[in-house]
Amino acid sequence: MSPQDLVLTPRGIRFLGRVLPCSIGKSGITTAKREGDKATPAGEHRITGLWYRPDRLAAPAPWARPIGPGDLWCDDPGHPAYNRHTHAPLAASHECLRRSDPLYDLILTTDWNWPEAIAGWGSAIFLHQWRRPRHGTEGCIAFARQHLIWIARRAAPGTRLIVPARAQHSLS
Repeated sequence: MSPQDLVLTPRGIRFLGRVLPCSIGKSGITTAKREGDKATPAGEHRITGLWYRPDRLAAPAPWARPIGPGDLWCDDPGHPAYNRHTHAPLAASHECLRRSDPLYDLILTTDWNWPEAIAGWGSAIFLHQWRRPRHGTEGCIAFARQHLIWIARRAAPGTRLIVPARAQHSLS
């Protein structure tokens, strides 16, 4: 591991010499991720994308992509676009990336079950803003807005995200 890796620790994510509080999946960490299990997948993942709401904040990095009104993420294991960015209209189950709340104002996507998604192994494992401290996610890793922006300004495509299977994270 290097200081350039995002590493989940019991106190939060360690990155570039700082430890930033975060929340993980409501069900904790799993080595057997399944769609809808509310768990954060253990393993070594990579950052694959950076998305932001241009009507709510400035691009945090040159490689960031704006989230538009029709941007979706398919979470239907039976659909060909499963665990991929797509556009409305989409009849299959999906998440709207342009939400009314601020949770997805800034998203770092990961390579969990991507690019060749296996049906049912889970989708949309993002780094995003938390609802509040210690509030578990649906499987993502969530941060205070200012910490997420700090990470987004410094991470790059391919940055490693390491989630140890043995981590006893306290949703701090």
